[in-house]
Amino acid sequence: MPTQTCIVIFAKAPIPGEAKTRLIPAIGAERAAMLHAALVERALETAVASGHNVELCCTPDNSHNFFQECVEDFDCTLSEQRDGDLGVRMLAAMKDVLADFDFVAIVGADCPSVTPKHIKQAIAALVEHDVALIPAEDGGYVLIAARRVSASMFDGINWGTDGVLAQQRNALKLAGLSFTELETLWDVDRPEDLVRLQTLKPPLAFFMPPC
Repeated sequence: MPTQTCIVIFAKAPIPGEAKTRLIPAIGAERAAMLHAALVERALETAVASGHNVELCCTPDNSHNFFQECVEDFDCTLSEQRDGDLGVRMLAAMKDVLADFDFVAIVGADCPSVTPKHIKQAIAALVEHDVALIPAEDGGYVLIAARRVSASMFDGINWGTDGVLAQQRNALKLAGLSFTELETLWDVDRPEDLVRLQTLKPPLAFFMPPC
């Protein structure tokens, strides 16, 4: 019987002043929100192209017009992120998805370097491993896929720091989950990351980095 997979995109509503806040000093609140919206759309496009079911997991809720437009444009389903830190929210999303699917992958909305090929490789790795990670150059990771979860798999992780990946490895080992890591990619968190957007093909809609 074929396996069923759902790709979950975690995303904030593109509200100026609340989205991509670390980029605001470089490009302003309005452009930061526009960039975030473009990144979410790219993530959805990539997930859809991977050939799997796609869910957009929203915060603070799924009522923003942008999220409703995403449903129409990308034929995705909407859900809402739970309360708690990122680990609590990801674990809840994974549990919900794995109640109906064999595999789940969570992709951040700020990772335009992820391609359909990367998603397919992560899902394929779940044949032999409980978890697959795609590391990020900044010490975090841009994708986590799983066929099995544990209540403690995100314990002891200081989110938003350069120690996330190392702490995630340790948490998975302590939780008794086997895992593998794939090619390291980059995401867009800091002003110095903006220049990387110029390398994207096709380029993001709405946004060009400042000269």
